[in-house]
Amino acid sequence: MQTVEIVFLDYATLPGYEPDFKFPHHITRYETTSADEVAARIKDAAIVVSNKVKIDAQAMAGSPNLKLIAVPATGVNHLDLTAAKQHHIEISNVKSYGNDTVSEHAMMMILALMRQLPAYQRDIAAGMWQKSELFCHFSAPIHDLNGKTLGIFGKGGIGQALAKRAEAFGMHIIWGEHKDATDCRDGYTPFQEVVQTADVISLHCPLNEHTRNMLSETELKMMKPGAVLINVGRGGLVDELALVAALKYGQLGGAGVDVLTEEPPRHGNPLLSAHLPNLIITPHVAWGSEEAIKRICSILNDNINQFMNKN
Repeated sequence: MQTVEIVFLDYATLPGYEPDFKFPHHITRYETTSADEVAARIKDAAIVVSNKVKIDAQAMAGSPNLKLIAVPATGVNHLDLTAAKQHHIEISNVKSYGNDTVSEHAMMMILALMRQLPAYQRDIAAGMWQKSELFCHFSAPIHDLNGKTLGIFGKGGIGQALAKRAEAFGMHIIWGEHKDATDCRDGYTPFQEVVQTADVISLHCPLNEHTRNMLSETELKMMKPGAVLINVGRGGLVDELALVAALKYGQLGGAGVDVLTEEPPRHGNPLLSAHLPNLIITPHVAWGSEEAIKRICSILNDNINQFMNKN
């Protein structure tokens, strides 16, 4: 068997990854790759590994040996899937690795925001408790999870894992139907009803033409006063300017965000500049527990080995 040329375009996104391939190969690892470097780096590759580096139709057309793009993640929206099909390039991704880690991250945010952890941490840092005349210091309303309604959009593995964790806290779960749906499926609740009645909304759906800005100014104004919004899905699911306004003017009780419309946010972002005590932002790390990364590495190796076995 000939030596297979493999190129990893953003190796730095998968710390600790070691290839375990059962066939002759030569791998070139790039820590990061900019858009203008993609075509040149993959032109001779048979297999390309890309976590988040975009590969467009032009880059694929200029890579005649390319047979597989292996994605060490679930989402593949950084790839031109139509072009891949035209050039007979197979796409593999890593499914279900993040059910525990992403759902736990979302649950952490729900707990922190309902219990007002960021606000009270800020008060402690400012010396508010130290100056109190009482043994305690109240500045923000604290809420129990028991009896509250959690609306989840996205009934995949992560959404279901979150539901189990939330139910353990006594929360009532409702599953949101698609925004543009004409009928409501069994076991689901109409989109607008979820938006209007849930105490917490958590987003676990893919970003596409149907879900982009699914929560815009109109929907955010529909939400219950004091409700909490969690987005560990994709940044484009929520209108970020409208979210800042909803938090600033008291419509929402809090928001937890692990994703932004531009990542990394080199050109700034309204959420980052808001500096609000009821807003938690994490840098797209919900997926990245050490246990989850080990699962990704193992499944990535399996996907590539299985591809070679059948070709």
